[in-house]
Amino acid sequence: MDDSTGRRQTDDVVAQDQEGQVDPAAARAEEEVVESFQGTVDKGAERLHRGWRALLTTGFFGGLEVGLGIMAYLAVLHQTGDHLLAGLAFGIGLAALYLAHSELFTEGFLLPIMALFAGRGTLLQLLRLWGVTLLTNLAGGWVFMWLVAKAFPEFGEVLTESARHFVDSPLDLRAVTLSLLGGIVITVLTRMQQGTDSDGVKVVAAFAAGFLLAGLSLFHSVLDSIIIFGAIHAEGSVTYGEWLAWFWYVTPLNLLGGLVFVTALRLVRASELPEAPGPDNRVEEGAGS
Repeated sequence: MDDSTGRRQTDDVVAQDQEGQVDPAAARAEEEVVESFQGTVDKGAERLHRGWRALLTTGFFGGLEVGLGIMAYLAVLHQTGDHLLAGLAFGIGLAALYLAHSELFTEGFLLPIMALFAGRGTLLQLLRLWGVTLLTNLAGGWVFMWLVAKAFPEFGEVLTESARHFVDSPLDLRAVTLSLLGGIVITVLTRMQQGTDSDGVKVVAAFAAGFLLAGLSLFHSVLDSIIIFGAIHAEGSVTYGEWLAWFWYVTPLNLLGGLVFVTALRLVRASELPEAPGPDNRVEEGAGS
């Protein structure tokens, strides 16, 4: 579709004045929405069509980079005992994740779904992206936290206390809502970073999301699993069985929070756009895999 056709289609969905003329301001705003949608779909398609080598390395490094934020979080919490201040320090991890172009499992709740919606990928590719990224995130975080636990044995107490906050939590309404909020926050972060071209603004958004996730101790399947791994490495008073008993319900609830409260609403908006999926922009099943 050329630019002139896109503008004409955009004009069809924007507000008109009393004489039936298109409002230029509304048309421009709609064009920006279309451009944002196109960019989101392109980035989501790129992730869906990554080769195995890229998928494995970006996921593993994603776990390492989140670990950087956790190391900063632990250092501040150890010195101050202030969870909110430590949560602000954790933003280092999300900023590193963005600037290094690595992959976090929960980032896959928006961009790849939009690409799938636009016909630029398949369900099998989405499941491959989610599964491989989750496993490699955990592997990278496990390795990094072994290094942290051995390098900073003084973090052992705060690691154990932090891990206990998660593994000792019963599966009740509070745990469900903390998990849903974790999925919402990380998916809103992805949405915010797609809404601007400024790297500085994207980094600020990363610190804001990090503050909410770590500072408020929301339940996040990858972030908190890495903290739990650190406690296992440090003092051994937390077990892998306790981690799994927590992890099995947090992961789908993170997914539910991101998909239902953020991505689904974005899809409703995208369905009105001229770039919404149709027979002319569907890809062949399995293409690019």
